[in-house]
Amino acid sequence: MISTRGRYSIRILLDLAEHSNGEFIPMKEVAARQGISLKYIERIMPVLKTGGLVDSLHGIGGGYRLTKEPSEVTLWDILILAEGDLAPVSCLQENAAVCERAAACRTLPVWEDYYKLTKDYFRGITLEDLMRQQR
Repeated sequence: MISTRGRYSIRILLDLAEHSNGEFIPMKEVAARQGISLKYIERIMPVLKTGGLVDSLHGIGGGYRLTKEPSEVTLWDILILAEGDLAPVSCLQENAAVCERAAACRTLPVWEDYYKLTKDYFRGITLEDLMRQQR
């Protein structure tokens, strides 16, 4: 399940993309537009910055801005930073120990295929795609 953290991360970055003018955007503006607590946003943004999706500036005129074009940022990029590993089972997590039952596991291919579908789906949607959608 995608948590609030993952969903909000997408909304925040989409807001930055939609309001981009090359300047840094204060998070209080994003918080007001998105109806997300500023404190919660402030807990999310360092992870997105460390992951290279946003740049920040402190002080007057400060805020955040995307480091890439919206067409270059996929939902997978965002979710993997916000959520961590999205593997459906522990044996598929990054750096997982090799399962001693893997060779005989009849369900492993199901989980591998499901994980691949999930990755491919979210890798196929960019912030630019979301910007084009009408509601």
